[in-house]
Amino acid sequence: MEIHLEVEQGKLRLDRWLAQKLPDLSRSRLQTLIEQGNLQLNGTICTDKKTLVKSGDRLHLLIPPVKPLDLQPQDIPLDILYEDDQLIIINKPAGLVVHPSPGHEQGTLVNALLSHCSNLAGIGGVQRPGIVHRLDKDTTGALVVAKTDYAHHHLQQQLKAKTARREYLGIVYGVPKTTSGKINLSIGRHPIERKKMAVVPLEKGGREAITHWEILERLGNYSLIYFRLETGRTHQIRVHCQAMNHPIVGDPVYSSGRSIGVNLAGQALHAWKLTLEHPLSGEIIETIAPLPSTFTKLLEVLRSRQ
Repeated sequence: MEIHLEVEQGKLRLDRWLAQKLPDLSRSRLQTLIEQGNLQLNGTICTDKKTLVKSGDRLHLLIPPVKPLDLQPQDIPLDILYEDDQLIIINKPAGLVVHPSPGHEQGTLVNALLSHCSNLAGIGGVQRPGIVHRLDKDTTGALVVAKTDYAHHHLQQQLKAKTARREYLGIVYGVPKTTSGKINLSIGRHPIERKKMAVVPLEKGGREAITHWEILERLGNYSLIYFRLETGRTHQIRVHCQAMNHPIVGDPVYSSGRSIGVNLAGQALHAWKLTLEHPLSGEIIETIAPLPSTFTKLLEVLRSRQ
């Protein structure tokens, strides 16, 4: 597919301008198309997503046809919290990678979904069919997947408009000085360790990240905390907790290797509740993902130590 556009007003980043004009394509998808040389600016290929467009600029965007899905369905058990012909919400276990990536080509949630859902291929991208949002490999809990293109776009728009509600439970080291708060620290790729995220100023490439939190229970030198995401950046809660000096218990990346004496499958962070609007009916769907046994065991151990 080819799309021709002309800029009416300038001084906006190329990827952001395109995202406003083409709401059916995610900004990350547009950035990939630009980086792969699929965009011409005034007749010349432009691969820099940060280029500032100006009034009168002519853009020609080529969207290649969707490649046949080469991922293999795998019969991996799914803990299904809700399902109909538009979407499915699952309770993801620790250790399950959401979509294929280098080092995790098989055994992912996508492989399991392709086996469970007959019509998922191609929705929202070849390598991430149906995936609306992600959970880290060792974060557990509720995750929604779209079964149709319409549902995929609708659900992504809910996340963007902040009408979908994502609530987490986590256990952190230490006890914050206040009972609740709001963390507003932009997040970007770590400047040195590229597999990590970090607090990065907006002017240096960070993206807005807002987390609301509240202490639910003090557990000696630990705390059970409720989190509500206002944005959904990679590793957001984990990075924000580290910035508070109260990292998530068991986090292998952001907690400086601290040990607690309990064998955890991953960090003690669980996507507890997911609330969204059904793409077709408009009905509010609220799903609660039961806590994994390792999380409840950790709570029991910490309570017994008091």
